[in-house]
Amino acid sequence: MRLWRAMLRSKKGPILLLALLCAMAWQAWLSLAAPGKITPTLLQASGNKVNILVTLPFPPERFHVIAFQRYGRVSGTQDNSIEVRGVNTADLLSVSRPYWVTKIEPLPIEGSSS
Repeated sequence: MRLWRAMLRSKKGPILLLALLCAMAWQAWLSLAAPGKITPTLLQASGNKVNILVTLPFPPERFHVIAFQRYGRVSGTQDNSIEVRGVNTADLLSVSRPYWVTKIEPLPIEGSSS
């Protein structure tokens, strides 16, 4: 208890507390926003693995491709999207959590007209 009082009395204590609260609020927002980025058809998908198209607000760079490789096989990019194949349905929330992901939808089947 003495440590808390000493921290709050110093000039750096309230700044540190504010930074901690901001970091916690940011993490909470990322967690709350993640399910809204996934299309309902993916949430109801049967099976263990799905092929997805992850949309970003900008053209993906090497960093983004590498970040998605831990969830499945990256098979290419299209404009502002990354194709990821073989993603576990349990990992969809983790894939949608970064702030730079805007939408996750099923990867269109090749040869289908859409």
